Amino acid sequence: MAQSAYHTSAGGFDYIGLRKGARGAVEIVYDDGVARRRVWRVLGAVSENQLGDAIARAARQVKVLPALYDELRKRSISVEAVLH
Repeated sequence: MAQSAYHTSAGGFDYIGLRKGARGAVEIVYDDGVARRRVWRVLGAVSENQLGDAIARAARQVKVLPALYDELRKRSISVEAVLH
């Protein structure tokens, strides 16, 4: 995998990255460094470049989560929440 983890450049503690889940599926992980941690499973076949670009662009925004949803929607990347 190319670079798959980013800390936001807006000065916060936000972390967003990719990982392989327990069953081998690609997952997107978001943590705000304080209280929120979210994990989404990527559905379907998606290129690593598409995912990496979407995450990198979202990480450069002040509001990371809305930017992530927007970037995923632009690329027609479907995800589902993973409950822990």
